[in-house]
Amino acid sequence: MAREFADLVQGKWDEMKCVCVGLDSDVRLLPPVLGDDDLNGGKQFRFNRAIIEATADLVCAYKPNSAFYEACGSRGIEDLQRTIEFIHEMAPEVPVIVDAKRADIGNTNRAYADYLFEYLNADAITVHPYLGRTTLDPFLERREKGIFVLCRTSNPGGGELQDLVVGPTGRPLFQVVAESVATQWNENQNCGLVVGATYPGELTMVRDIAPDLPLLVPGVGEQGGDLEDSVRRGRRRGGIGTVVNASRSVIFRSRGVDFAEEAALEVSAMNKRVVACLRAA
Repeated sequence: MAREFADLVQGKWDEMKCVCVGLDSDVRLLPPVLGDDDLNGGKQFRFNRAIIEATADLVCAYKPNSAFYEACGSRGIEDLQRTIEFIHEMAPEVPVIVDAKRADIGNTNRAYADYLFEYLNADAITVHPYLGRTTLDPFLERREKGIFVLCRTSNPGGGELQDLVVGPTGRPLFQVVAESVATQWNENQNCGLVVGATYPGELTMVRDIAPDLPLLVPGVGEQGGDLEDSVRRGRRRGGIGTVVNASRSVIFRSRGVDFAEEAALEVSAMNKRVVACLRAA
């Protein structure tokens, strides 16, 4: 039976889990204990495997950023594919969101979709809205996948365009994107929005505009976003509704031999904070 992203993430929300571990496995930061690439697998895959083995029962999802693997050429792409395969085998109930931020004209997007969904076997991806709805058809037509559209990103310069007042209603562009995705693009009930934890006010606005869409919330940890505040502001009617991502603060909490154990301790602590926050609401 085909994997359904919506069912997978809902299963994790039912377990009161919403913490996503970003597998942004920058080779320059990997623990020295991993040594060099060898015949038993590339360094990125071996690092990811250890993190996954330590955290698989704790997470809502995993989110590898494709840039860190593409930077390593064919070996990195192979490590990304093997990482996703390993997650599917070891933790088949945990969805994988590939943070690829793809956007192009339709036929190019079809090739991207084949690569991300057929070769890599991702359960969900991130995409840009700038080229418009019809160019995203090759992604949106995949009913079983999750399509997270960039809305209000976590980086400090995101407002340069996202906060521009546009259209006859005089609203910021990110609000227009949120409404368009919620009311026009989500015909297959597989859309979500990316909203950074570093902009809590905007997170509240997006949730008000799109009360039912899943939100992917990056920016917790190294970027300074607040975990509990993000969970409260992003919560949707009748459930959690957010996938809150932490990357460097989890996977690089230690660069010693205990790197995987330390990552698990951090995710476990985050889970306890999420549960306490939800119960207090």
